[in-house]
Amino acid sequence: MTSDPANQPENSRYEVVARRYRPQLFDQLIGQSQVTRALENAITTNRVGHAYLFTGARGVGKTSAARIFAKALNCVQGPTTTPCNECDTCSAVSTGDDMDVLEIDGASNRGIEEIRQLRSNIAVRPSRSKYKIYVIDEVHMLTREAFNALLKTLEEPPGHVKFIFCTTDPEKMPITVLSRCQRYDFAPVETAEILKRLREITESEGATAEDEALELLARRAAGSMRDSQSLLEQLLSFAGSSITVADVHAMLGTAQNSRIRQIVTRLVDRDSAAALKELDEAVAEGVDVGQLVEQLLGHLRDMMVMAVDGSSEILMHNARGAAEQLRETARFWGVETMLAAMQILDQTLVRLRQSLHARVLAEMALVRIANLQDLCELANLVDQLREEVGNDSRASSPAGAKKKQPAGMSRSVEQAARVSSPDAALPPKTPRVNEAFLANNNSQPDDSPGLQSHSAVDDAPETTHHGTSDTAGGTATLPGGTATLPRPTTQVESAAQSQVASPVDTHVETTDVVAEVHKESCDLSNTNVESFWKRMIAQLDGILADYLRQPLAVQINDEGKIVATVADSHLFYCDHPDKRDQLGKLATRLAGRRVLVEFRADKETTPREVGKMVKKPTARELIRQSYEHAMVREAVDLFDAEILRVGRRPGTSPGQ
Repeated sequence: MTSDPANQPENSRYEVVARRYRPQLFDQLIGQSQVTRALENAITTNRVGHAYLFTGARGVGKTSAARIFAKALNCVQGPTTTPCNECDTCSAVSTGDDMDVLEIDGASNRGIEEIRQLRSNIAVRPSRSKYKIYVIDEVHMLTREAFNALLKTLEEPPGHVKFIFCTTDPEKMPITVLSRCQRYDFAPVETAEILKRLREITESEGATAEDEALELLARRAAGSMRDSQSLLEQLLSFAGSSITVADVHAMLGTAQNSRIRQIVTRLVDRDSAAALKELDEAVAEGVDVGQLVEQLLGHLRDMMVMAVDGSSEILMHNARGAAEQLRETARFWGVETMLAAMQILDQTLVRLRQSLHARVLAEMALVRIANLQDLCELANLVDQLREEVGNDSRASSPAGAKKKQPAGMSRSVEQAARVSSPDAALPPKTPRVNEAFLANNNSQPDDSPGLQSHSAVDDAPETTHHGTSDTAGGTATLPGGTATLPRPTTQVESAAQSQVASPVDTHVETTDVVAEVHKESCDLSNTNVESFWKRMIAQLDGILADYLRQPLAVQINDEGKIVATVADSHLFYCDHPDKRDQLGKLATRLAGRRVLVEFRADKETTPREVGKMVKKPTARELIRQSYEHAMVREAVDLFDAEILRVGRRPGTSPGQ
């Protein structure tokens, strides 16, 4: 025969640790001194409000504070800041059975009917206590209609009614409800406070635990006291009365700290094979791959803190005693390289949630990190090139002008150094070059020409109207003389094929190099303004370039300005001050002197070929032409739309 659990003695029924050690007084509420002080002062000065809102993450004490506050108000000795916890009211509130303190789950009672029933019961006075207190947990789950039904009662409740709302997401609550409550934000509990409480519970349970094991639990809880107590109870069931660090790692599926340090050491040494071997051994020990990647990211976070001379007190994933070792490793690896590695791990964690190949993704991340270039050296190289190009640009003699390095090169180097923005947009029709280009050139001997004698451009465009260029021979013949175009080397070509960091592609604008060569000899006139305009537009992209690539009437006026005639429907977009300023700066850089750009509207015709009138198109032709428009094409692709008819906007003239 099996015994009936209902007939067992009351003391044989087990109660979980989180409930057994729940705080019963304000001074037992750990890590929320600012809240307890405010509530105690409200009771002492008789300034208790009618509605309170407790917000914060899970397990930080919101519901416990609500129960303590309810006992303080309804205790037979109260209102008092220290409820007796012995009277019938305090005992009933502690167990959640008091008739005058009603705890409501907002997720289960979220409709308007439940709120209407609550409103009808509010008028009934408390049975034995001074106040009828409604504690609504996860109040943000109420529907909009339920909140609206509660507003009037919440603003002017009877004198014997108090509301205490608890929520983890106050942003989902209507502002009209928030404005009617006194809000108290519960902060995450500090790791040291959690660790202290775990030691007390362990001693009370008659168990022993290593300090490092309890510290792992405290850090794992991430500021939640309840989570830490749940983990401790699970560990007591798993390991018994003696808890070790190995027990914690075995239960959580995490790797030993020594294993994490070994993997990081292999990555710093750029030893991909050894890093993969460490990963394989960790998986064989039962370590979860996702947990391992999270541990690596946390370890690098602590290294980053030490690399920037941060305090050991803010370490989150390592003991304070490991601060010096972390600092030494971080300085050897470099901050820039370490940040790139953290970005790779972060992206891997995102992908792990959507993939079934967790181990493969983790191995990819380790190999990519182990093959990172020294990005700190790259940053130093960029600074050096900026200084050298700045010195060359101040040369005023014609001979010095012929020898100076194109400005496009310095900008290309800066673009290659932006490894922190993998989603940077690339302009069309430009070749790509990898960051390893700079890192490899930086490793050349001091007596080698280095970057200054190499071009990052694979194919320089041929010049028109002003001369010819011979990229294979490395020269360009121009009206003002002959300039030397640097020639790509095999080292650049091989470096451009290497992979570093996360998939990051940078680019080189080839037109900038040729533009700088033309800069010294360009004299704008009506004979060459059309070719000059084409070179300008070649360096633009987007809608503005689409508008300006159409054949236009372009000329130089008496003031030396470039005057472009555009269709009247395009004038508003092209003649925007930002667009004029952008084109003016581009023309100034290409011409070597200040050049302004103006636009005039051709109101008599629609966009056309220069010098040719176009007949009025049919409706079908208008639809076909609309599909060729860049902005319309993007809208059609974005919304999966279809053009049914084309008409003019109200208030516009025909042809617009």
